[in-house]
Amino acid sequence: MAASSVALLAVSVTLPLLLLLLLLLVAWKRWRWGRASRHVMVVVLGDLGRSPRMQYHALSLAKNGFSVTLLGFCNSRPREELLQSDRIQIVSLTELPRLTVGPHILQYGVKVVFQAVHLLWKLMCRDPAAYIFLQNPPGLPAIAVCWFAACLCGSKLVIDWHNYGYSIMGLVHGPGHRLVLLAKWYEKLCGRLSHLNLCVTNAMREDLAENWGIKAVTVYDKPASFFKETPLDLQHQLFMKLSRIYSAFRARSEPSDSDMERSAFTERDAQRAVVTHLHGRPALLVSSTSWTEDEDFSILLAALEKFEQLINDGESLPSLVCVITGKGPLKEYYSHLICQKRFQHIQVCTPWLEAQDYPLLLGSADLGVCLHRSSSGLDLPMKVVDMFGCCLPVCAVNFPCLHELVKHEENGLVFEDAQGLAAQLQLLLSKFPDPAGKLNQFRENLRESEQLRWDESWKQTVLPLISDT
Repeated sequence: MAASSVALLAVSVTLPLLLLLLLLLVAWKRWRWGRASRHVMVVVLGDLGRSPRMQYHALSLAKNGFSVTLLGFCNSRPREELLQSDRIQIVSLTELPRLTVGPHILQYGVKVVFQAVHLLWKLMCRDPAAYIFLQNPPGLPAIAVCWFAACLCGSKLVIDWHNYGYSIMGLVHGPGHRLVLLAKWYEKLCGRLSHLNLCVTNAMREDLAENWGIKAVTVYDKPASFFKETPLDLQHQLFMKLSRIYSAFRARSEPSDSDMERSAFTERDAQRAVVTHLHGRPALLVSSTSWTEDEDFSILLAALEKFEQLINDGESLPSLVCVITGKGPLKEYYSHLICQKRFQHIQVCTPWLEAQDYPLLLGSADLGVCLHRSSSGLDLPMKVVDMFGCCLPVCAVNFPCLHELVKHEENGLVFEDAQGLAAQLQLLLSKFPDPAGKLNQFRENLRESEQLRWDESWKQTVLPLISDT
């Protein structure tokens, strides 16, 4: 009895003390909130280096006078501008290692609880913010945690809807799985708690309004200013750099003149400091991916096999170097499939590029390919936005709202399957590198379109929404 009385006394004393500490912390943060009206937290429960849109939000906020705390996993290096900005502080979140024991539902539950506690602690330990910008997905448990932190600190929660998290889970578990249904219920419930909602397409805005009761503002992805056509001398520097690691970028033969430096695509005369394209060079085809279930690269591999057969049958087509950039869970699987191919006229390599090299590669390429199929049918592939910023024509697999970005026969082509992609590769590369060919027509259309860049678009759409601070 004595022991139980002591325990009861300890609990009765500890709980009020914890509540008092929490109230004091909230009061202190609310007192400081008035001094933090130009402070914004940007939260990504994922890898910051692979979250370009949230990096752009942080940079735009900083350029417009806000101080920014950017929270996320630091698995890959973000853009240099982010690291050099004196207005942006990056706070690394700890990623819980995957558990190897117990059922999957238990492993997932432990992960969610850990992330919730850890994220809340990181948010509460920062200076109070006027706004908390949150990327969704992933939104479990981030939406609820950020809303709770916003309530405690007097902040306003802004959810940037890139897709629906439950629809991505459905690709793995199936749409009727209990975990998927629970995630959908959570996302729909907690998504309504935000002060402001942004989304990436008009189709998603309409769906959020009709089926979720959420009013959102469409903020299209736009290319940053560094996505542009790459000058030939920088192309050569990039190719020579990559050739040290990847054989696809190496010259097929060495130049006879010792003053000449050669890659698979370019040649530099050191004496005259002049770079030219190699005669008979291969076409450079580029795709980028997160190697997830919503991109089926077997379509591209099958199309490349058909393209190779056309060359073997005597069609006048160039050899190809196909570069697929990115990291993700299915990379090993597709790398194994690629190794099984015995291409003679096609080389495929799968590099992970430094952040500053990716725009240079897109600006050096001849054609882009996008295999992204939206899990919800409501988001658009940012890789195509970046390709268009570099005036790079694109062949993209079709899905419901793709027309909001890719205009068939204007800035690229839309295909349904491997046979359609192979036919488009034949059409676009049949006169390569003839400037009168179809491929160059699409490039000229992109040059003439004078696309709006991210900074200008952000000032027009997002800044007015938060200017009341």
